[in-house]
Amino acid sequence: MKKTLLLLLFIVISSCYEETSIAIEGDFTTSFVNEDESIPVIVKINNNTSGADKYEWTFEGGNPSTSTLKNPGEILYNKQGSYIIKLVATNADGERNEFSKTVVIKDGIKIEFTHEIIKSNYSPVEVVLKNATIGEGLTYEWDFQDGAPATFTGKTPPNVVFTTPGDHKITLTVSNGFESDKQIQTITVAPYLISLFSYEPKLEDDDYEDPVTIDFTNKSVSATSYKWSFENGNPATSTEENPTVVFTGAGNHEVVLEAFNDKTSQIFKSTITVLPDTNLRILTNIKLGINAAHNNNNIGAMFSTVTREVYKANEINDQNSNLIDIVFQGLNSNFTYNRFISPDQANNYGFLALNNAQSTIFVNSQNLCNCGLNFTEAQFDAMVNDTPIQSLNISYTAAGAQEFGFAYPRIILFKTQDGRKGAIKIKDMVKNGTSSYILCDIKVQKQ
Repeated sequence: MKKTLLLLLFIVISSCYEETSIAIEGDFTTSFVNEDESIPVIVKINNNTSGADKYEWTFEGGNPSTSTLKNPGEILYNKQGSYIIKLVATNADGERNEFSKTVVIKDGIKIEFTHEIIKSNYSPVEVVLKNATIGEGLTYEWDFQDGAPATFTGKTPPNVVFTTPGDHKITLTVSNGFESDKQIQTITVAPYLISLFSYEPKLEDDDYEDPVTIDFTNKSVSATSYKWSFENGNPATSTEENPTVVFTGAGNHEVVLEAFNDKTSQIFKSTITVLPDTNLRILTNIKLGINAAHNNNNIGAMFSTVTREVYKANEINDQNSNLIDIVFQGLNSNFTYNRFISPDQANNYGFLALNNAQSTIFVNSQNLCNCGLNFTEAQFDAMVNDTPIQSLNISYTAAGAQEFGFAYPRIILFKTQDGRKGAIKIKDMVKNGTSSYILCDIKVQKQ
């Protein structure tokens, strides 16, 4: 009976012991302390297992490489790669469990490169590249848009040459075996060198009659210096960007511009044609308004043979009033009373006085002036130089200054304050109310 009770007690005790065996459960986690997967990297271990009382850690590639602590804390990795972290957990009950995780340590990609242009950005442009990217096991792929070479594999490429004008991208792609990054820089190649110019004569020389003063406008592209030569010009040569030159002698005169930069040069040529001097300025289709048109600022009644401009009342100022040498008085729109008057007499004929006004002699009626003048319309039309008017005796007479009516064509002779002789041909008289005007051609000696 006693043996039976002892056996039952042993069975009960054994059953209780098996029921209280502790299992090892859970897991561990890893995290990057510096929130970056680039070396050097510190990995923090968080042990979330339960039921163990012994721990054997193995940190492949880490420092430390092993630990027996429940919470080994932080592990340092100095090289990129994939590493296994292993935990073997046991307890006194003989329970054993293994846990493992793989951490990937990457070499950080921080691209740093510079480019430097040799000499200048005029084509062709040679570029030196310096790669300061730091890291082990990195690969480098270069792309040079429109460059020579077009691509390169390696840390430091040879010098690259760009010839096509415009923007060109330099792209560096760096890989660490796990990921890649790229950086783009741009160089600009200046336009190709072009030698080019335009020119314009001074206002008084726009008929290109000998001598001619011409302003040159340099329109060269990508040039830094210039060499001009002017056939029969003064000066004969120049290094100015925009020179002014006087050409003498009728005929064709060659102009040569050689433009330079530090890479190349180019020549552009043009020809200036100088005409024989006629000493005659020919002005056509000049509109001169009646007094009402002038004062209402519709059509001016005052003209300057120097500026070749018609002036209305509101356009006259201290700068141009002394240049006016022709004034037309049209008393009404029917052209009943008309005459040309000296600018210094304008205030006597319905106009405001002109400051520093000129004195011009007009012969409004050749047949009344009794001064031996008989310059005809045919002579006016045929006049191509000042020879026909050189000998004309144009002087003031009261009869010559008399008004005329609605009758055209008509020739009016005049002599300016500086002694230039001229003729006006009225070829139309347009009745249009307060905007009535005469239409005329003027031929006058040059200054």
